[in-house]
Amino acid sequence: MREDDKLPFTAHLEELRDRLIRCFIAIAVGFVIAYLFKERLFEILTHPLIRVMGQKGTLIFTGVPEAFFTYLKVSLLVGILLAVPVITYEFWMFVAPGLYKNERRLMLPIVLISSVFFVGGALFGYFIVFPYGFKFLLGFATENLRPLPSMKEYLSFSSKLLLAFGFVFELPLVITFLARLGLVGVPFLKRNRKYALLLFFVGSALLTPPDVVTQIMMSFPLMILYEISIIGAKVFGRKPLDTEAFEESEES
Repeated sequence: MREDDKLPFTAHLEELRDRLIRCFIAIAVGFVIAYLFKERLFEILTHPLIRVMGQKGTLIFTGVPEAFFTYLKVSLLVGILLAVPVITYEFWMFVAPGLYKNERRLMLPIVLISSVFFVGGALFGYFIVFPYGFKFLLGFATENLRPLPSMKEYLSFSSKLLLAFGFVFELPLVITFLARLGLVGVPFLKRNRKYALLLFFVGSALLTPPDVVTQIMMSFPLMILYEISIIGAKVFGRKPLDTEAFEESEES
C-alpha cells in the first residue's frame, strides 16, 4: 500500500509548497555563491570561443546594462546547477511516499543516472562541439569582416546548445525506461533504426545552429546512443505489452 493513500489532498499541496520553498532557497543560495565568482564563471563559459578567436579575440556588450544582466543570468544558471542535489532530494522525498517499494528502488538510480547523462552531454558539447563548431563559424571572417560576438548573444547561444546536448544524451535512459515498461522492444528498435537516424538529423538541424558541423556532431553521438539504447532495452526491457497480451490470450 502506498503511503500517500493515507494523506488528504491538501496535505500534499502543503508538502509541495514547503519543498518548493526549500528548492527556491537553495537556488538563491547557489545564485549568491555563483555571483561572487561571476567573472570567472563567464570566462570559463567563453573559453572555447576565445581560444578559437586567438589573442585578439574579445567579447563586447552593446547595451549599457547588458554585462550586468549577463552576469546575473550566468549566476542564476550556475545557482540552479549548485542546487540540483537539493532539488533532486526534495523531488525524491515528495514522490517516494506515492510509490510502491519496487518503484522506489528504481526511482533514485534513474534520477542519478539521468543527471550523469545530462552532465555528460553538456560536457561533450563544451569540450568537443564548441571548439570545432566555433572554428567553422568563425572561419567566415575576412580582413573586412571581423567577428564581434556580444556577451548576451554568446550566453544565449551557448546555454541553448549545452542544454540541447544535455537533453539528447538522455536518449538511452528514456528508451530503456520505455522498454522496461514494455512499450517498445528490441525488434521494434532495430526495425525502425533507419527512421530513427532520419529523425536524429532532423532534430539536430532544429536544435543546433544552421551549420553542417554542429549538426553532424550531434547526429553521430545520437546514433551511438541509439545503439546503446538497444543494448539497454535488451538487458533491462521486458516483452512489449501487446506481446504479453497475445501470449495470455493464447494460454487462456
